Amino acid sequence: MDGIVLGNRYELLEKIGEGGMSEVFKARDNKLNRFVAVKILKKELCDNPDIVEKFKGEATAVAALSDNNIVNILDVGTQDEINYIVMEYVKGKTLKDIIKQVGKMNYETAISVAIQIAKALDCAHRNNIIHRDVKPQNILVTEDGVMKVTDFGIAKSSNSETITNTSTIMGSAHYLSPEQAKGNFIDCRTDLYSLGVVLYEMVTGNLPFQADTAVTIALKHLQEEVVPPKSVNSKIPESLNQLILKAMEKDPIKRYQNAKEMISDLQRIKDDPNAKIDKEDDNDHTIIMSAVTEQISKQEEKLPNKKDDDYDDEDDDDYYYDDDEDEKGSGINKKRIMKITIGVVVALLLIVLGVAAFKMVSSATANSKEVQVPDIVGKNVDDGKKELEALNLVLVEGATEPSDQPEGTILKMNPDAGTKVKEKSQIRVIVSGGATKLKMPDLKEYDIDTATTILKSFGLTISDKSEDFSDSVPEGQIISQTPKKDTEVTPADKITVVVSKGPKIKTTKVPSVVGKDQDTATGELQDAGLKVSVNSQETQDESQNGKVLKQTGEGNRVDPGTTIVITVGKYVAKQDPPVTNNPPQGNTKPGGNGSTPDKNQGGTGGTTDTPGKTPNTPGTANPTGPWDDTNNSQNNTQTKTSNQNHQ
Repeated sequence: MDGIVLGNRYELLEKIGEGGMSEVFKARDNKLNRFVAVKILKKELCDNPDIVEKFKGEATAVAALSDNNIVNILDVGTQDEINYIVMEYVKGKTLKDIIKQVGKMNYETAISVAIQIAKALDCAHRNNIIHRDVKPQNILVTEDGVMKVTDFGIAKSSNSETITNTSTIMGSAHYLSPEQAKGNFIDCRTDLYSLGVVLYEMVTGNLPFQADTAVTIALKHLQEEVVPPKSVNSKIPESLNQLILKAMEKDPIKRYQNAKEMISDLQRIKDDPNAKIDKEDDNDHTIIMSAVTEQISKQEEKLPNKKDDDYDDEDDDDYYYDDDEDEKGSGINKKRIMKITIGVVVALLLIVLGVAAFKMVSSATANSKEVQVPDIVGKNVDDGKKELEALNLVLVEGATEPSDQPEGTILKMNPDAGTKVKEKSQIRVIVSGGATKLKMPDLKEYDIDTATTILKSFGLTISDKSEDFSDSVPEGQIISQTPKKDTEVTPADKITVVVSKGPKIKTTKVPSVVGKDQDTATGELQDAGLKVSVNSQETQDESQNGKVLKQTGEGNRVDPGTTIVITVGKYVAKQDPPVTNNPPQGNTKPGGNGSTPDKNQGGTGGTTDTPGKTPNTPGTANPTGPWDDTNNSQNNTQTKTSNQNHQ
C-alpha cells in the first residue's frame, strides 16, 4: 500500500506493524507536515459491517481520551473500502525492547514506569475503556523517556456487551489475567493484573509464567501460584514485592480495585521503600479503631499547622508563631496565653476522648463473636443479604458482571464460604447482571479461521463444526451457521457452523506418464480414477519401445472416469532400400567415360557403347544403388579402372 494517500492527506510510507485484525503504516500528514501512524483494518474483515462499526466506534471512544501517557487518536476514515485510524506517531522503542536490552531494571525506575502506565489506564478506566492487552510490546517509550500506552485495538468499552475469550488472539498469553484465560467477563482489574505482570517482568527480567504453548501458560495463570518477585530479585523492597503479588491475585476482588489505588501505593513505595503494603483488605470489624485513631491524629496535627487552619479567624494563626517572636513584644500577650491554654485543653480533651473510644472499640471487639461465613454463591442477592444479616454480617455489593446466571444472582464472594470472621464483618459479592445480548454476525463464505476471529471480537466462540459437500461454496468456507445472522445471542449460546468440503464429485488431476512403460502408466492413471485407451506408434528408436510417447490431458483437472489416451512406442527395425539393376551411371556427353541408357531397349540394364571404351556388362550394376554416396564413388572408380584396363 506504500504511496497511497488516504483522505487526501495521509501518505502511506512503510509498513511498521501487523496484528490479528489490522496493519500499521508509517505515514506523512501532508496537511500538517508531520509523521503519523495509520492503522488499517484487514481487507478480509471489511465485508463485515459489524466489525467495521466496532473498529471505528471504539477508535472514536479512545480518541476522547486525553492523557500524556496514551497515544493520541487523530482521525478515523474510510476510502475505497479501506477503513483506517490515524494515530500519533511515536519515535522510540517499546518497553519490551528496553527490558530485553537491560534485563531487570532497578526498582526505582520500574516504579516510575509503572506509575505512568497506571495513569494512562486510570484515564481509560474513568472513561469506561478497558485496554485488555496491556503488555510491554504495547507501551512505547519516547526518546524523552515518556511512556505511551498504545494499541487499544482489542479495547472495549466497559459498557459494551462483550467478553474476552480464551484465545490469545485477544491478548498475549504471558500477560493474560485468569478471567481472560477462562473467557469470563472482565473489568478494569484485568488491566491491573496485566500491569502487575509487566512490573514483575521489569524488576526480575523474567515472566512469571512460562511454557511451550499459549494454552499451558494460560492454565498456569489460572492454577499456579506465582513465585514472589523478591525470590527472584532480592534487591527489591518487600513493599514492592507485596504490591506486585496483590496486583496479580487470581481473584479480582483481592486485587487493587482501581488504578488510583495502585498509583497511591506505588507512590508511597517510591517515597519510602519500607512502606507497609497490605496484600488483602482486613475484614475484621476492628478497622473502626484505626479510623477513630486516624481522625484524632488528624485533629491533633491541625492544631500547630497554620496552612490547615483555613476556616479559623486570621488572628488565631498568630498563636503558632515561635516563642521568640512573642518575646520581642513589650510583654507577654494575655490574649495569646489564654488561647494557648484553651488549645492545650482542647488537645487534652481530644486525647481523652480518643482513649475512651479506643477502649470502647477494643471492648466491643473483644466481646464480638466469630461466625462462619455461609455459602451464598448462586443465591439471589436479597436472599444472601438476609442470610448474612441473620449472622450479624454485612453484605456489600461490588461490580456487576454479565453472565448466563439470572440477573441478581451472586457469582462470587470474599471472604470465601467457611471462613471465620468477626460479627459485623463485610462480605463483598459480585452479582450477575444477566446474559448479554448480541446480534449474531454473518459467517457465510468466510473460512473457519476468519470466522473464529470475527466471533471472538464479539466475545463468542464456535461450539461445534461439521463438514458437507457444496457445489457453490468453495472448500474450507462456511456454508451455513446456527443461529442465523442478526439473531440475538448470548456468550453462553452454542454456535455451530457447516464447512464446505467442495463439490461432491471432485475433479482429479491427470498425472504425467510420458516416458513411463505402458503398465506403469496405465496403473497410475487407473489409480487416479481414470480410464485408459492405448494407441501405438512405430519408432526406430529401440529405447522407446513400450514407452509412452505422448498422452492426452496431462496436468489438467478432469472428472473421474475420463478416458486418457496414451500413445506407446513400437520398435520397427530400419530396413535397407530395394536393389535395382543397371542404374544410370557415367557421363552422357559424346566422348565421355560414362554411358547412357538405350532408349530403344525395354530393359534398364542396357547400355550404349562409347567408342574407345569398354561397355558395362549387363547384370553387373552397383549392387547398393544410388542411396550410398560411398558405394557410388567406389563403383565409379572401378569403372574408370576397368575402362583404363581396356585401353
